[in-house]
Amino acid sequence: MKIFFTAEYDEEQLKPLYEMGEVVKDGWAIGLPKMPEEELMEKSADADIIITSYDDITRAVIENAPNLKLIACTRATPVNVDMAAAKERGIPVIYTPGRNSDTTAEMTVGLILSIARKIPMAYKALKEGKFTADPNAQKVTKEGLKVDMVWDMEPGSPYMVFKGTQLHGKTLGIVGYGSIGRRVGKIARAFGMELLIYDPFLCPIDLEEVGVKKAEKLEDLMKNADFITCHMKITPETTGIISREMIALMKPTAYFINSSRGAILDEEALIDALREKRIAGAAFDVYAKEPIASNHPYITELDNVVITPHIAGATDDVLINHTKQIVADVKRFSEGRRMLYEYR
Repeated sequence: MKIFFTAEYDEEQLKPLYEMGEVVKDGWAIGLPKMPEEELMEKSADADIIITSYDDITRAVIENAPNLKLIACTRATPVNVDMAAAKERGIPVIYTPGRNSDTTAEMTVGLILSIARKIPMAYKALKEGKFTADPNAQKVTKEGLKVDMVWDMEPGSPYMVFKGTQLHGKTLGIVGYGSIGRRVGKIARAFGMELLIYDPFLCPIDLEEVGVKKAEKLEDLMKNADFITCHMKITPETTGIISREMIALMKPTAYFINSSRGAILDEEALIDALREKRIAGAAFDVYAKEPIASNHPYITELDNVVITPHIAGATDDVLINHTKQIVADVKRFSEGRRMLYEYR
């Protein structure tokens, strides 16, 4: 059995796969970029199994591989696989739900803390030499402390400039209460936050938890939450769901956080709200267009945002998780057993 492998992986978790067949690594698996369709067709033509992360498994790729029996995608949703073409051939597609849920949830809470306490802004100021002292200063105060170890409390002091807000006692609005949203909520509750959830598919059992309330309408969440974080896939219903009208409902003291997808948001509307200080701040890991442009207002203009370059899922643990999931299901497939992660 030939296994054509173009996904990022964890070597230790991959070892059992070598016992199941000939593993041919290419593309991202060996540090190369995404393959053009023709190259992928040529290299996977005799594969029994294709395992990938981001290469597009198109109809042409599928039809060009007569022995193909299984497609695996190491993502939360196999959006790069032509599901219709696979179904026509009777080829199952497996994927890796939950592979980065903890990692992304932790990053989300990190973004919340960063913007609430202005941590990156304070770090940047110190690195730029602001609020620092002469390393040779020897004068001490009457209390016996070096002057260069005491920050004052004047209006321009770091204590005043970087005064933020605590999480305890605040309301976190979570739009989308799936795998990641639930994990974010669990961490937030450990900080003493109240949860306000908007999710049309919310299970009644979720509301049995202490400190968890359901927002019947998105408008209710936008009006009442102190922090708003979104965790949802891109669908026709979720595209632009955080509209200009929704942003206008936010408290002037509220913060918006997005580590899901840039397309859920009217980015221009949020930029306007940040620019005019109609909300307190925002933190982003995703954008309407990626990579983010060097002249984007988040970079060149706004001082009330924290931004990162789409790294919420970037941990070694994610590689361990998705490699383990895929290898286990390939083994089940090879043994004729029911797979746990078949996409339907």
